[in-house]
Amino acid sequence: MTDQMRMAESVRDIALAAKAAAQKLATTSGVERNAALDAMARALREHTGEIVAENEADMDAARRANTSESLLDRLMLDASRIEAMAAALEDLMRLPDPLGAVQMQRELESGIDLKRVSVPLGVVGMVYEARPNVTADAAGICIKTGNACVLRGGSLAARSNAIIAHVLHDAAIGAGMPANCIRAIETTDRAATDELMALHGIVDVLIPRGGAGLIRHCVEHSKVPVIETGTGNCHVYVHESADSAMARAIVLNAKCRRYGVCNAAETLLVDRSIAHDFLPGLFTALANENVLLHCDRESYDCAVQLRDADGRADAGIRFVEATDDDWATEYLAPEIAVKCVEGVDEAIEHINRYGTMHSEAIVATDENAANRFTAGVDAAAVYVNASTAFTDGGEFGMGAEIGISTQKLHARGPFALEALTSYKYVLNGSGQVRA
Repeated sequence: MTDQMRMAESVRDIALAAKAAAQKLATTSGVERNAALDAMARALREHTGEIVAENEADMDAARRANTSESLLDRLMLDASRIEAMAAALEDLMRLPDPLGAVQMQRELESGIDLKRVSVPLGVVGMVYEARPNVTADAAGICIKTGNACVLRGGSLAARSNAIIAHVLHDAAIGAGMPANCIRAIETTDRAATDELMALHGIVDVLIPRGGAGLIRHCVEHSKVPVIETGTGNCHVYVHESADSAMARAIVLNAKCRRYGVCNAAETLLVDRSIAHDFLPGLFTALANENVLLHCDRESYDCAVQLRDADGRADAGIRFVEATDDDWATEYLAPEIAVKCVEGVDEAIEHINRYGTMHSEAIVATDENAANRFTAGVDAAAVYVNASTAFTDGGEFGMGAEIGISTQKLHARGPFALEALTSYKYVLNGSGQVRA
C-alpha cells in the first residue's frame, strides 16, 4: 500500500469513527452536552501551560518560515487567548438547547399530528488555516449541537491543533460523550484535505475557514456540501453628513483594532465634497498606526498636501497610488485603500462590485442616505454608524461562532448553533392508513 493510500484510509477511518459517534451524540440531552462543554472549558484552563508550549513550537517554526505578521497574530496563543476559548465554551452552555425544538406543529386532515423538530446534521468537517482557536470553537459548537466533528487544521498550527483536540476529546468523553466525537486529522499532507472533501455520505457538511484560495478550492472540489465562509474585503463609507470625530474613530477601529481578521476594513470610501476637510486628520491618525495608504488621485493629492505642509514633513504618512487591484484586495495588514466617491449611489456601486458580501459600514447623520445604503449594499452585515469589527458570533449573541458565511443559502453572516442543525418531521397517528 502506498503512503497516499494509507493516508486516504486513515482519513476515511477517522470520519467513519466520527459518524458512529454522531449517531450516539444525537440521542444525548442538552444537560449532558452542557456538562461536556463545562468539562472541556475546565480542561483548557488546566492544560494552558502545555497548550502554550506546543503553540510556541508552532510559532518558532512559522517565524523561521518568514510567516507574515498577520498570520502570526492568528496563530499565537497565550494564557489570555486560551481563557477566551474556555469562556466561549461556557457561553455556549448558557444558550438554549438547539436540538428538539418544535419549529412547526399542526394536525393534518387525516388526524395525524405533524411536528417539525430540529436535529443535528451529523458529521461536520472543518478545514481551516493558522487559527488554533477554531479547534475549540468548532468542537464546542459541534458538541452543543450534537454533531461529531472532524477537524483539519493548517500545518502552521499542527502542534497547537493536535493538543487542543486531544484535551477537548478526553474531557468530552470523560463527561459521558461518545469516543471519537472530536477528531483531528494530524497529518500535514495537504492531500488529506482532498480526501476529507471526497467523503460524501460519511461527512455531512464541510466548512472551510481561511484565505480565498482555501475556500475556493473547497467550493470547487468538494463532493461534500459546503458552507462557504468568505474573505473580508470590507468597506467604511464616510458620507458628507457624517460626524467627523465619529467617522475617524470608526475607521480607526475597523482598520486597526486587529489587522489579520476578516471583519477589518480594507477600503475607505469618502464623499468628494468633504474629502479635503476630513482626510488630513484621518491620514495623520492612520500614520500614527503606521498604516500604508493606497490612494486614488484625489486622496493622493490630500496626502501630498499634508506631507508637504509646514511642520508635517516628519508626520510619517506612507502612501502610494492605488491600482485597480487594490479595490479588490483583502490586505490583512496595516494597509488600506482610499477612494473618493460622488455620493451614496457610487459608494454602493463600488462596494457591490469589489466587496465580498461580508461587512460594510456607512457613517452618516442623513437618515435617507443610511437607508439607501442598507437597502442597496449586498452583504451579510451592514452597519450604520458603527465599526465592522462587530461582525462576530460572540458580539451577535450567538456564543462561539464557527465562521462568517458570505453565501445566501442555509447560513449567512456569523453562524453557530442553528446553522449546524437540520430538522425532521415527526408524525404521530392513531392507526391512520391512506386510501
